[in-house]
Amino acid sequence: MELNLRNPIAFFDLETTGLNVANDRIVEISVLKVDTSGSEELLTQRINPTIPISKEATFIHGISNNDVANEPTFAEFAGKLANFLKGCDFAGYNCNKFDIPLLAEEFIRANLDFDFKKHKVIDVQVIFYKMEQRTLSAAYKFYCNKELKDAHSAEADVRATYEVLKAQLDHYSNLKNETDYLSKFSSHKKAVDFVGRIVYNEKGEEIFNFGKHKGKKVEDVFSKEPSYYNWIMNGDFPLFTKKVLTEIKLRAVNKE
Repeated sequence: MELNLRNPIAFFDLETTGLNVANDRIVEISVLKVDTSGSEELLTQRINPTIPISKEATFIHGISNNDVANEPTFAEFAGKLANFLKGCDFAGYNCNKFDIPLLAEEFIRANLDFDFKKHKVIDVQVIFYKMEQRTLSAAYKFYCNKELKDAHSAEADVRATYEVLKAQLDHYSNLKNETDYLSKFSSHKKAVDFVGRIVYNEKGEEIFNFGKHKGKKVEDVFSKEPSYYNWIMNGDFPLFTKKVLTEIKLRAVNKE
């Protein structure tokens, strides 16, 4: 089944130096942009992460430090990527928990304001897990009856993700072929930041989702314990999480 799109949709996959959203960097990105007409445009780029690639990561994706030594940094590539993604909704495999948070960090470090919160996101992994509980390779075999060759190559993974989503729509009659529906269906509980440190409660208020203040309103915590904000700002938290908390803090100050 072909996708019913209101906007172009960009399927993307990252290969990285490791799995820490706050500290690791991109070494390769592949984006498959599908227009509303079904036409496809592919952008694949290796990136010099400016930090060492872990041996564990190289073992998985096969990209070494030497392979990216002469490639552009993300800051040098960010403008081209932002233009390519302009006006798109997004889709990926485990993108809600990893790819989008890490890509948002890279854009912030590059001083480029790219607001992912304004875009619909479909996470094919969440759809798969809700329906079948498998990995991407198993999903490709299950839905498309194909073996995924070159797994953990960004381009192979992104094309497989695109094919799996189309096959999922064929396989499940109760899935609506609408980006809005699929985005909501494949999302986790509503997070304010990308990694879910801050979430909305039933009243739509921002609350902490970790630590000693879990379940408490962010504004209330910062009012009663201002040092908690400073602790987070100096801690090993993603830049986007810090940005969100700063906006909440400033909003509260402006109310006074």
